[in-house]
Amino acid sequence: MTSDSLGGIDTSLAFSISWDFPPKASKNRGMDRGRDTVDERMECVRGKRLELLGKSQEELKAFCDGMGEPVYRAGQIYHWLYAEREFAVERWSNLPAALREKLKRETSITLPEVRQRYVSSDGSVRYLFGLPAQEEKSLKKPAAVEAVFMPSEGRQTICISTQAGCAVDCQFCLTAQLGLIRNLTAGEMVAQVLMPLKEMEERAGSGQIENGEKAPASESGRYMEEPTGLAARTNVVLMGQGEPLLNFEKVMGALRILLDAEGVGLSPKHVTLSTSGIVPGIERLGREEVRPKLAISLNASCDEQRDLLMPINKKYPLKALMEACRNYPLRNWEHLTFEYVMLGGVNDAPEDARRVVRLLGPLTRVKVNLIPWNPGELPYKESSAEAIEEFRRILVEKGVPAFVRYSRGRDVMAACGQLALKEVQGTPLRIVV
Repeated sequence: MTSDSLGGIDTSLAFSISWDFPPKASKNRGMDRGRDTVDERMECVRGKRLELLGKSQEELKAFCDGMGEPVYRAGQIYHWLYAEREFAVERWSNLPAALREKLKRETSITLPEVRQRYVSSDGSVRYLFGLPAQEEKSLKKPAAVEAVFMPSEGRQTICISTQAGCAVDCQFCLTAQLGLIRNLTAGEMVAQVLMPLKEMEERAGSGQIENGEKAPASESGRYMEEPTGLAARTNVVLMGQGEPLLNFEKVMGALRILLDAEGVGLSPKHVTLSTSGIVPGIERLGREEVRPKLAISLNASCDEQRDLLMPINKKYPLKALMEACRNYPLRNWEHLTFEYVMLGGVNDAPEDARRVVRLLGPLTRVKVNLIPWNPGELPYKESSAEAIEEFRRILVEKGVPAFVRYSRGRDVMAACGQLALKEVQGTPLRIVV
């Protein structure tokens, strides 16, 4: 799975809907949002069923308070949704029966529909999710997005989408042909993590998968029994369809739930957001108290190349992008990752590697992931193994850590955006499982 799940329509659309960045985050900003904001959100749902999936603890507290329920009930609801991954309200056993009945009448938990599911020979599972239209004006369109579950020794990685389609128009990405359909809600993003995890639990419990009865050694060095079939650690990468920083508020809403110890409980060290280089979004992300690791989708060694491959570079050229990277506040355990899709005869020459070294030289604590391009119906070709290795060698010899990252699940259309593309074109694909 590459980090370049980007695509596009006229980029002016992206700019018109997404550049409204609010003022600087306050020092107290983090997992809890201001009560006034929560009350405003709750006001919007009066008179209709409240969607629970994607709600923060503070929003759930406001909801419970409005129903005349003790606010601690919010923590119980939050735990059932995100820590237990239990979406059937009647099974929330520590809530009174009367409250459960009330929740069933007045709230909803809307999960994406699994339209298609593909299993790769390497164990990866690619999901095509159907998303219903929402009440909110900007979410009126139904949509389809994809997520990928990738099991490995000791961990599983889930790649999720943040938008249906994309407006950034990266020329080497099939998602570009979709255009931007709509932003995703926080709940729609969180569901892409919860649903594969829950499915793997249930399959292991029913004996449908044979491996994973014991997870590999944990960080403490002890083996961890895992009756669910899931490994001890879950990584999440925001590298599916869409540009995360063009859906900033909803993405951060999802991340606060994913990174909350009382929610999904992921570590910031195990969650990565990849951006095409939206400079105001990078600056804003750096001011967030709770945030994932950051990866920059570079893919070119100079402005002339990047203008052609990634038109967003015309708005935020490399000089501005590198300045934002220099100013980005890395935590003491953190490094900045640069993703570089290798395109044969386009950006993979030794001189490209030397230019990348010069670009990244002023930065501290960086690494580069070299990603062989996934073939698709686009006018590009894969770099040769020799060209990739020479590129990597030049970077490493000049002091820039570089690694070759091969995509998972290439035998089931591994290039980001392909499943949704076929759905839009009306070409049904064979369901593997």
